[in-house]
Amino acid sequence: MEKIDEIDRQILQVVQRDAALSQRDIAARVGLSQNALWRRMKRLDQAGFMQGARMRINAAQLGLDLTVFVMVRTRNHTQEWAQSFRDHIAKIPEVAEMHRMGGDWDYMLKVVTRGMSGYDAVQQKITNGFELDALSGLFSIETMLEDRPLPVAS
Repeated sequence: MEKIDEIDRQILQVVQRDAALSQRDIAARVGLSQNALWRRMKRLDQAGFMQGARMRINAAQLGLDLTVFVMVRTRNHTQEWAQSFRDHIAKIPEVAEMHRMGGDWDYMLKVVTRGMSGYDAVQQKITNGFELDALSGLFSIETMLEDRPLPVAS
């Protein structure tokens, strides 16, 4: 892993909070010239520290008012099955995240959709063509923390 210094860490903190800032604004916040900032950001990007830039969308404004954490257990643990399941889930746009888990459950999916009927349709898509041992939905009542910046301090 490539070493980064305190200025690199400051850059990462600034851009993960607001990727829409201009390079001029970022440079001013971390005390660099625009050219020096550009060189550092290019190096951080090429080294894999930064991955794209996205705008957060307000789900509620789009009517996406239900978040469900779907826990999945399967009896099949082959790499081929896991890849097939991953490919299947990737085609379901309401699945915002997918994690392979340790412990009692094999996978956790974060589903964001419109109400209970939307979730029912997504659940049917998830199970379509796959024999699952168990599936359980945990319904979020309130999002208290989300998309927090990662701790990049040394």
